[in-house]
Amino acid sequence: MDKEVEAVINKIRKFREDKKISILQLSVDSGISRSHLFYIETKKTIPSLETLAKIAHAMNLKLKDFFD
Repeated sequence: MDKEVEAVINKIRKFREDKKISILQLSVDSGISRSHLFYIETKKTIPSLETLAKIAHAMNLKLKDFFD
């Protein structure tokens, strides 16, 4: 897995934890299954741009926040 991809995934987890949002709540808010979010956070799958956009929207972030 690319370092850049790992950095994005690490930011997803950091933002989620900073906002005190559980994976279950993020699943409900984003419309992404809990298991898919778990696989993303454990780096077993790479999120698509569409998935990243849904996650960002659910956490009141902009997509670019994952790439800063």
